[in-house]
Amino acid sequence: MMRFFISLMFLLTTAITAIAQQDTTQGHRSHAESGYLAEPLPHKWSDGEFFDQTLPPDDDWWRNFGDPVLDSLISVASVSNYSVLAAMENIRKARAAWRVAQSRMLPSLDLNLGWQRTRGSGNIATTMYRETWDGYYSAAVSMQWQADIFGSIYMRSKAQKMLFMATEEEYRAVMVTLIANIATTYFSLRQSLAEMQVLRWNVESQREIMQIVTSRYDSGLASKLDVAQSRSVYYSTLAQIPAMQATIESYRNSMAVLLGVYPQQLEGWLDEGFALPEYIEPVKVGIPVELLRRRPDIRAAEKQVEANAALLGATRRDWFPEVYLTGSIGFASAALKELPRSRSLTWEIAPSITWNIFSGGERPNATREARATLDQSIASFNGTMLNAVQEVENAMSQYTSSVAQITSLREAVNQNRETLTLSLELYKQGLTEFQNVLDAQRSLLSYQNYLVQARGSSLIYLVQLYEALGGGW
Repeated sequence: MMRFFISLMFLLTTAITAIAQQDTTQGHRSHAESGYLAEPLPHKWSDGEFFDQTLPPDDDWWRNFGDPVLDSLISVASVSNYSVLAAMENIRKARAAWRVAQSRMLPSLDLNLGWQRTRGSGNIATTMYRETWDGYYSAAVSMQWQADIFGSIYMRSKAQKMLFMATEEEYRAVMVTLIANIATTYFSLRQSLAEMQVLRWNVESQREIMQIVTSRYDSGLASKLDVAQSRSVYYSTLAQIPAMQATIESYRNSMAVLLGVYPQQLEGWLDEGFALPEYIEPVKVGIPVELLRRRPDIRAAEKQVEANAALLGATRRDWFPEVYLTGSIGFASAALKELPRSRSLTWEIAPSITWNIFSGGERPNATREARATLDQSIASFNGTMLNAVQEVENAMSQYTSSVAQITSLREAVNQNRETLTLSLELYKQGLTEFQNVLDAQRSLLSYQNYLVQARGSSLIYLVQLYEALGGGW
């Protein structure tokens, strides 16, 4: 009987080895050929003339802006943001689940210590109408092990490993998103502070012009309409300051949430002492296929596919028999002092095979469910890939357009500033109407705001480009 069991075990081992090698070969081929992609990736970006078509280095890209405040904010957020802390806990949980799945491949050992005493009835014929007392001590180690002949436990362990690796990629994705959000919020705040400076400069300029118009009115050289119009422009600009202040506070509060602190703890950090950085440079973007190696969300989606593929393989292996080996070794004796003697030794070994031949459709439906889950994760992977390419294309286009817009707006601001100076001089000499001065004031304020907004948007588009390329964390 033992020879038959060993021969059967050998045949089963040979069969599962061949199956495992076939699955491994297919898995490597599918991964190498990027078999998850529904469509091949394009060989280049649509708008890549302004950009360097080499793979960007995995560096701290935010340090290129040369802003120590931004650097310190990111350093604080990387250890205190609650989304980051939650992602770290997800890694710990996934690692523990993987270890649990691995442990099922090992035998379980139990230590059993006991004492038993029984009393037999005196009213049973077999006891000859006399009471019996039996008792003994026991100490034994028992073992149970499921031999993973067909690899069901291994495949489930592999699935948990892939899920663990996916959580690591999700953590990196959280870090990339967090750093991009901090940089976006920070530059939005700097943009609002710069707009506040524009408003205050224009308020001061308009106050001086209002005083000039008032003096000319007192001298009989200007009409009361000129005075009213100058005051109207002055107070309309002044009225924009409280709204801009509220916007600034909103960005400060958003930054506090990203840092995992209360807004009061940011006092003195984000003031008006720093201007928007000047940064207009070509960016290394690589080629589309390199997103597969850089973006953590794509790598996480790929790990999800591999985990679901392993679970599908596990459900298929559940159709095969389950091989168990149980046994125990220990001592049993009626007298405690006789327990460690060799005569008290007891042992048992019991190999067994269990093969479920009917489960009411549970196993075929489990396989169908795993197949559907795998197909769903493949579709999700392809969707993630398409979204990644779209995000890079959009960010590249927006950044390129904003750079060109900044150049034109700077010239427009210079011309409007000169227009205001000339119109004001002509008005002082009585050679032009005050309406020209009003138009120049309004135009200069608008174009100065447009320029600040374009500079801020350009930085934000650049941040979005770095995020779309996989960050660099």
